[in-house]
Amino acid sequence: MGAPRSLVLDAGALIAFERGDPRMRALLAEAKRVVVPAGALGQAWRDGRRQVPLRALCNSARTHVVPLDRPRAEAAGTLCARARTSDVIDASVVLAARQEQSSVVITSDPDDMRRLDPALRIEVV
Repeated sequence: MGAPRSLVLDAGALIAFERGDPRMRALLAEAKRVVVPAGALGQAWRDGRRQVPLRALCNSARTHVVPLDRPRAEAAGTLCARARTSDVIDASVVLAARQEQSSVVITSDPDDMRRLDPALRIEVV
């Protein structure tokens, strides 16, 4: 499959980054594009005055924060129904990964991600 062109981050990945996890930082250093679903950002965001690294990551030119608008919310709900799960934010991460070519999902919750899409490329942090 080759090196991923983009990384799609869930809330656990964002928290690992914020805490200075060396593996997470190394993965991001190699990434050409970083995709952050807005719902995952909302799960990780607490106080922007203290979350300077997270804010900087989100403001980076290579980072794209994907909105959770009505079409994505509906698609995430449909995906949850098919997988018989209820985490719409995890589903939005999966949808973002499906939209990106040659992407890898960085997650702290691989079982839930695989339940939503067993074919995802996943790295666990």
